[in-house]
Amino acid sequence: METVTLSPKFQVVIPKRVREHLGLKPGQKLEVVQIGSRIELVAQQPAHALRGLLRGIDTTVPREPDRV
Repeated sequence: METVTLSPKFQVVIPKRVREHLGLKPGQKLEVVQIGSRIELVAQQPAHALRGLLRGIDTTVPREPDRV
């Protein structure tokens, strides 16, 4: 686990090992998510990067006759 320090300007530096592992680039947008007392940074991805994300998912579900 990496530890970072909050600067007087409320900035943090993401450790190099984490940046490289996640493939983060300078200028990339991160979403800040607060979950209770925890903060998570989630890298935004362009829509085209999500193509094929659900490939192979089973889409057969029982449907009511009036919903077909």
